[in-house]
Amino acid sequence: MSYTLAKIAEHIGATVKGDESCVVEGLATLSNASKGQIAFLANAKYNGQLKDTNASAVIVSPESVEHCPCNALVMENPYLGYAKAAQLLDTTPPPASSIHDSAVISEGVSIGGNVKIGANSIIESGVKLADGVVIGAGCFIGKNAEIGVGTALWANVSVYHNVVIGSNCLVQSNTVIGSDGFGYANDKGSWIKIPQLGTVIIGDNVEIGASTTIDRGALEDTVINDGVILDNQIQIAHNVVIGQNTAIAACSVVAGSTTIGKNCVIAGLCGINGHIEIADGSVFTGMSMVTKATKAPGVYSSGIPSLPNKDWRKMNVRMRKLDEMSSQLSNLQKEIEQLTQNKLLNKEE
Repeated sequence: MSYTLAKIAEHIGATVKGDESCVVEGLATLSNASKGQIAFLANAKYNGQLKDTNASAVIVSPESVEHCPCNALVMENPYLGYAKAAQLLDTTPPPASSIHDSAVISEGVSIGGNVKIGANSIIESGVKLADGVVIGAGCFIGKNAEIGVGTALWANVSVYHNVVIGSNCLVQSNTVIGSDGFGYANDKGSWIKIPQLGTVIIGDNVEIGASTTIDRGALEDTVINDGVILDNQIQIAHNVVIGQNTAIAACSVVAGSTTIGKNCVIAGLCGINGHIEIADGSVFTGMSMVTKATKAPGVYSSGIPSLPNKDWRKMNVRMRKLDEMSSQLSNLQKEIEQLTQNKLLNKEE
């Protein structure tokens, strides 16, 4: 797969400085690129690598183009250019290339045009697969589920009954969509299961990472809106609603019935409490424990960065004494206020 710089520039929205007919066949970093490859400079800390790169071309900003020793594709956001160029030069094979003979497809399944289903996948009755859907090997699609135009599922994805997935979504391997939410009632120490009667509704252009789990709703639905991106190994509990274009990084968990707004960014290993609302544009740094709602956009943190063990032990000892220290400070404040009051009274006398 190869393209001229003119073709790549057209695809990514850049201007060529240099030889438009130069042909590239792949992508690489500035330090590792060789002839026939294209690199990019999106972070100033790599400026020093630009002058020594062996790339045939580099995607750069207007501010950096004068320092580029080779052909350049000039645009305001080089990282976006890299993303679009990577899409153009992507050599990832599709999850399936045909409807495999070993796929088990029940009667009453609606299959659109150019649908591909991998080996040993199971498609149950009432399922609707729109045009261009690709189902990887070993997938399970439960009864009456719907999958929209151009959506692709990698191997061993499980989609439970009645789940609806929109168009142009991508679901990575071993993800489970529509499993039971964690609903139980306690009867004098025994747990009584509550059937989860809702489903999962996923919008368009959603990407879901490997081994992520999205639980179905208890009565109403779990909803993942358009443009959401979810990393690997995320847990989304029942009745959660995630707003458009929100991004959640790996190993974060969202408890039941929480609503997350639009355009939020949730870093890795965050824990978000149930039955709260997160405002549009909220950003949580890594390992944040979110116990209360946010009412305004902004950056929120609670994780403690790592320290040398000796320092951490000292800090932990001091934390245990915080209550005692607080009481002492309160008493000292009262004493100071009393002394100040006595001093003022003495002056008046």
